[in-house]
Amino acid sequence: MKRTAIKYGYLAVFLSVIALTSINAQNKSGNEFVPEVGQQGKDVVWVPTPQELVDKMLEIAGVTANDYVIDLGSGDGRTVITAAKLGANALGVEYNPDMVALSRRNAQKEGVADKAKFIEADLFETDLSKATVITMFLLPEINLRLRPKLLELKPGTRIVSNTFTMGEWEADYEVTTEDNWNSWNHALMWIVPAKVEGKWKLDKGELNITQNYQFISGTLTINGKNSPLTDGRLKGSEITFTIDGAVYTGKVDGSKMSGTFVSGSTKGNWSASKIN
Repeated sequence: MKRTAIKYGYLAVFLSVIALTSINAQNKSGNEFVPEVGQQGKDVVWVPTPQELVDKMLEIAGVTANDYVIDLGSGDGRTVITAAKLGANALGVEYNPDMVALSRRNAQKEGVADKAKFIEADLFETDLSKATVITMFLLPEINLRLRPKLLELKPGTRIVSNTFTMGEWEADYEVTTEDNWNSWNHALMWIVPAKVEGKWKLDKGELNITQNYQFISGTLTINGKNSPLTDGRLKGSEITFTIDGAVYTGKVDGSKMSGTFVSGSTKGNWSASKIN
């Protein structure tokens, strides 16, 4: 995508400039660690997400006190701390022990140390299964390496990225902050879709679904007659599709799904069970 290529170019230029300066954190306050923009990490260099974009990322994810937020590559802890201020329990995953210690101090100063936790860990090896929201500011190739793991999370889990995409997995929502002069002003969100690919038994036929991330297509077969499934989409466990002009909406629950349909003035219920 052209926009992604431009953003990646910004990053390359930015890091070239950073390379001309010291990338090591400097001791500027006694023995207290002070990070520097561009310092090298395990998978990426540290470039903090602007607070305005942090706020926007959590806003589009709809973070509330009911959420458990995990920030991958949590840096100085600002995203985790902001989520905690919204009432959520949040965890920062950071490989650099100095950054972990700094984040804990920052959380203590902001009065949210009870909700904002930080661990020194490899983001690829961390258990993400309890998260309802995942946030990140990583490079495109790191996002792609994480993508299979993210798609295994519970349907409805929200994934929010600063700037960079998930390849062919299209974002469900994108937003740009008003701070347009800043290279890091764009957020993308994905909602982990339920898995529905395969054959399903409906009351009056068999539905064969092909899935491409949150988009679905397929065929309904009734007494040997095939009707195409169109406009199919998933939003977490919510599903919608159209067959022969009838619009179906419903929810997926593992090997079962059910809901309602509308066809002209006719309304009714539908249900399906997975065959394979």
